[in-house]
Amino acid sequence: MRAGPPATGDVEADRLAEHLRGLGVPVIDWFIDPADVASYIQRAGYTTRYADYYPGNRMEKALEHYVAARLLSFAPGQRYLDVASEGSAAPAIYEEIFSVESWRQDLAYPKGIHGRTIGSDAAKMPLASESVDRIGLHCSFEHFEGKADLRFVSEAERILRPGGAVCIVPLYFAEQYSVMTDPAVAIAQKVVFESDALVCCVSGYGNRHGRFYDAQHLVDRVLSRGKRLAPTLYRLRGAEKVDPSCYARMALVLRKPWRAPGWRW
Repeated sequence: MRAGPPATGDVEADRLAEHLRGLGVPVIDWFIDPADVASYIQRAGYTTRYADYYPGNRMEKALEHYVAARLLSFAPGQRYLDVASEGSAAPAIYEEIFSVESWRQDLAYPKGIHGRTIGSDAAKMPLASESVDRIGLHCSFEHFEGKADLRFVSEAERILRPGGAVCIVPLYFAEQYSVMTDPAVAIAQKVVFESDALVCCVSGYGNRHGRFYDAQHLVDRVLSRGKRLAPTLYRLRGAEKVDPSCYARMALVLRKPWRAPGWRW
């Protein structure tokens, strides 16, 4: 256990990328185009229609939504699922801009399917197998406690149609496998942490659990879990050129090929 957050700067991101390349994971340097991001932000109306949406962190949220949209390569008519959506603006924006059919899921929603809103565990959704084309998680995967991250990958593999994809952005990382927590929350709610994780205590964080993967844990817990999902890690470059407040440095895309991939972990 230690005080303070894990180190997650450019140096650590580059080291993780190289380590994953050494483990055989495809890693792509993906350069963010600030002009294209600005065009997306204007078109979506983040500063007008969604002016009250995360006012202190709006540019980062907009960047996350932009990155996921570009990496998922939407086509009109596809079914999109926003996982751990809470009050996200992404589903409505994606539906308007990209003409997808947006659904949203969150554990906090009323249980069951209500229109296009799903109240459930993200790792056990009341959806038919191969019923979703695209899945997005924006600053949410790190909050999946215990083995929920492993179980979600299996569930995503089940519900994705062949040719489908899931995007996790940001993918939080550290050189040592870590979980960040607010000690006041953790003590009050009796949070249980994994024995092999470094627990990083950050007062004011406000959350129970934020997982930061090292290379080996990412492979073992996520990449090797989806036997039919082909991973690509994107090393995001230039987030700070969009706005100094932006910090996304990694995104993970898991694609379900039309036919079973030939690789094995």
